[in-house]
Amino acid sequence: MTQSHAEIIDVRSLVPAQRHAKIFNLVDALKPGTSFILVNDHDPKPLYYQLEAEYPGQFSWIYVQQGPDVWRVEIAKLAKAA
Repeated sequence: MTQSHAEIIDVRSLVPAQRHAKIFNLVDALKPGTSFILVNDHDPKPLYYQLEAEYPGQFSWIYVQQGPDVWRVEIAKLAKAA
């Protein structure tokens, strides 16, 4: 994946209760081989575990920036094996 072409999704302005629902909707909508950059005000690692439980082996998670005030993670839907 390449972050230069990924859409940036900043969830810092959303109340915490809305963040995961929005992110799950975005992951559902991703086409294989595409990604987005998640921008958050804390380490979203718990979200990683939730995504892995829901979509095992179907996405990648790459930290682009790790705090202390802003975290950026590229989340990509993996292309299906041929």
